[in-house]
Amino acid sequence: MDGTFNENDLSRVVEADRAHIWHHLIQHKPFETNDPRIIVEGKGMRVWDQKGKEHLDAVSGGVWTVNVGYGRESICKAVYDQLMKLCYFANSAGSIPGSIFAEKLIEKMPGMSRVYYMNSGSEANEKAFKMVRQIAHKKYGGKKTKILYRDRDYHGSTLAAMSAGGQDERNAQYGPFAPDFVRVPHCMEYRKHELNGAPEENFGEWAADQIEEVILREGPDTVGALCLEPVTAGGGVIEAPEGYWQRVQEICKKYDVLLHIDEVVCGVGRTGTWFGYQQYGVKPDFVTMAKGVASGYAAIACLVTTEEVFDMFKDDAADPMNYFRDISTFGGCTAGPAAAIENMRIIEDENLLGNCVDMGDRMMGNLQALMEKHKVIGDVRGKGLFLGAELVADRSTREPMDEKKVQAVVADCMAQGVIIGATNRSLPGRNNTLCFSPALIATADDIDQITDAVDGALGRVFG
Repeated sequence: MDGTFNENDLSRVVEADRAHIWHHLIQHKPFETNDPRIIVEGKGMRVWDQKGKEHLDAVSGGVWTVNVGYGRESICKAVYDQLMKLCYFANSAGSIPGSIFAEKLIEKMPGMSRVYYMNSGSEANEKAFKMVRQIAHKKYGGKKTKILYRDRDYHGSTLAAMSAGGQDERNAQYGPFAPDFVRVPHCMEYRKHELNGAPEENFGEWAADQIEEVILREGPDTVGALCLEPVTAGGGVIEAPEGYWQRVQEICKKYDVLLHIDEVVCGVGRTGTWFGYQQYGVKPDFVTMAKGVASGYAAIACLVTTEEVFDMFKDDAADPMNYFRDISTFGGCTAGPAAAIENMRIIEDENLLGNCVDMGDRMMGNLQALMEKHKVIGDVRGKGLFLGAELVADRSTREPMDEKKVQAVVADCMAQGVIIGATNRSLPGRNNTLCFSPALIATADDIDQITDAVDGALGRVFG
């Protein structure tokens, strides 16, 4: 730490936090007798709390965000220089960083052509849903309004995004939800025994075929889009089995269903390619992204579409209802694209995509070795530096491990100075997967320190 805050300053900060801050995803009753944690500083892969304790961050800011690590002076300078020149103008007009980043982004996404800016992943998904609904009215007489989403997937915390949320515990007590959002089954091979009729062979194709069954049940003339994560994040770090994505693409084309890929977590390098869908040869109609776009140095999210989608909103200039009648106030901030341009340069110049693949392979190998040592690990899975280890009470039955014990592993790692994650308040009885998403700058020593901490924690929690 650089000593910017002294002990008295931090005492004041802690008390101000306790008195006034409403934190995300946390029960606040314990703060009546215990101090909230304040993260004071970050450098590279490490952060320090108000007590000066150093932690290796294996979750990139807690929620898969700080892809290029903390303390990037060049990003901070790019943001400062841009803000001094122009901080904001509504995105009804353009900006220099907005135009430049859009051009650079589209270069990474063959087949896509248009970028719509906003400030969060939830909002990006909402914009896609609105476009689908407007297309239904413009092109299909208001019929193709239904949006399919997958069990276990997560698309945001607004009410419309939660209407497309496949995590029942996260959705509990927030309904009623928006109409015409329809769930399709998950594609998690480790838990295929929980799906009626799932085969031993060709499970990926079978899982995709369940989407077709839902389309046929609902009526193909009513279904406008299918929204999927390339790798399911908070629902258990789930990579689809072989054969799944090709079949999904065929189904969408067959029934004229727009394919919406939610890259809020996977986007901008997390899986070892610029975008997760590029691992599987998918050609989407919408791609949404946020978190890693600027690695948390500024708020930015994007909805990227094809020219075919874009053209549907300008085919009749005489009609005042013809264009996309939407705005996102902070989509006009220039700090986000300025940070995103420099973030992208760092990833390219430092070959962080290659490092993500190499370190992801190392971490997967380490986790597989832990699986051989600890029988509570039922499965390890993921892509690049986006990995999970599912804990079970019994390997033969695959009974999920008690959530309190999973959280005890997370707490033990925290005590060791390593921050890991776990599925949390997502799926009733299924919050049993440890989650790992270290920054793309991770070294072999960092990876080994993370998995060594997990090894020790599993030994202490489970004997």
